[in-house]
Amino acid sequence: MLDDSFSDNTDLLPTKLEARTWKFSHYFSIWIGSVHNVPSYVTIGGFFALGLSIWQVFFIIMISSIILAGMMALNGHAGGKYGIPFSILLRTSFGRKGAIIPGVLRGIIAAIMWFGLQTYAGSLAVTILIAEFWEPYPTLGADWSFLGLSLANLISLLLFWMINVFFIFAGVDALGKLTKLLSPLVFVVFGGMSIWAINLAGGIIPILNFSEKGVEGNSILIILSCISAILATWVAQILSVSDVTRYSRTNKGQSCGQIVGLLITYLLFAVASITIIVGSEIAFGVPIWNVLEVINRFDSKFAIILSLLTICLTTLSVNIVGNIIPAGYQLASLSPKRLNIKSGAFIGTIIGLLIMPWKLMESPTSIFTFLNMIGGMLSPVIGVMLADYFIIKKREINLQELYFPNSKSRFSNGVNWPALLTTLFAGCISMIGRFIDILEPIYNISWFTGIIVSVVLYLLFIYLSKLLHIGRTDKDLASISKGG
Repeated sequence: MLDDSFSDNTDLLPTKLEARTWKFSHYFSIWIGSVHNVPSYVTIGGFFALGLSIWQVFFIIMISSIILAGMMALNGHAGGKYGIPFSILLRTSFGRKGAIIPGVLRGIIAAIMWFGLQTYAGSLAVTILIAEFWEPYPTLGADWSFLGLSLANLISLLLFWMINVFFIFAGVDALGKLTKLLSPLVFVVFGGMSIWAINLAGGIIPILNFSEKGVEGNSILIILSCISAILATWVAQILSVSDVTRYSRTNKGQSCGQIVGLLITYLLFAVASITIIVGSEIAFGVPIWNVLEVINRFDSKFAIILSLLTICLTTLSVNIVGNIIPAGYQLASLSPKRLNIKSGAFIGTIIGLLIMPWKLMESPTSIFTFLNMIGGMLSPVIGVMLADYFIIKKREINLQELYFPNSKSRFSNGVNWPALLTTLFAGCISMIGRFIDILEPIYNISWFTGIIVSVVLYLLFIYLSKLLHIGRTDKDLASISKGG
């Protein structure tokens, strides 16, 4: 018999065939907002501050995009095949009860923190946008502030938050239309910004000849840490990509759409971010990492308004797809009788404001710290999921174990202890450099450390648990239940 909680909440059930309408074009454009947003440009500015050359930064961005595209396609396979959301997919690797811990890490901690960060970033664009129509707006309230926010920034934050809430309740169709609208806008706006920066710098040659002070220390390790930093911004989306691939008509559509879309989008991002950041530094004499400050220097009012609207829409897109939908699914899975995806997402948006995300945006150092911590905590979960689905289960899932409480589970007491122990140990190894100076390089590449260590440890623990019969029922571990 189906779990009673799913009778009350159908959001967590496998997507019906008639509802699986997303195709290549949807997945081509779905992550554009996740690439072209304010924190992404600030991150690239941080790379130049480390002394990296433009070619090193270009290499970092493109290698990151290749790794990212592959990870998205791989971890999205189960969602595309079975139509199940991330919060349910976790049960296949961690067990019904064991899935709670990694689910909370991704769906509540990472998703809600990123929602708050992106909402604040979007609100900054809203402030500049309103000021284009009402010049005194930024000085509204004079010296009044609330927890470090001026009155204008507080109003903008609440306005942008309300727009996010609107799209939560508007549903998947509205989201699909938003992502399709973004494709041409992003290519026009950021392509135009790149041309503007090149002209401002006196042509492409000064940008290509631009030289920073040079890196201090091991350049290879610094490059790896920068790649890890970019991938760490995506670790949450990689984990919960099944929340969107569950709507795909075919797995080929979601995998090809994501791979092609991410590679092309990141190529534009690499060119745009480098030319905008370097070109503005050549022209103005100071490094400008925040793309909003660059936009604010445009001479054309129309260009400023169009650019700011695009920034707002890209930020809105990544917030809904990458942050608040996963948070809604996770909160709903924790209390399916009381919450559905929309009510869970709404609660998540409130928490996202309460964490005061503007404090994270105060300096690039705090952002790098945040990215490494998120990567260190969540990348081991990715490793466990990939190893379990592709190596242990060979892409076959028994849906009855996920939805029917009386079905015989492979995991004793609903917990896959090898998966939980792997996540704990790999997470500790990834984070240990944060506290022990000599091991800091491990922490700086926490995304790679977490995944590699977790895959090796998980397969080792599974082998040992098979020998010792730990954490499993008396079912043969090697037998794979066929899924529908």
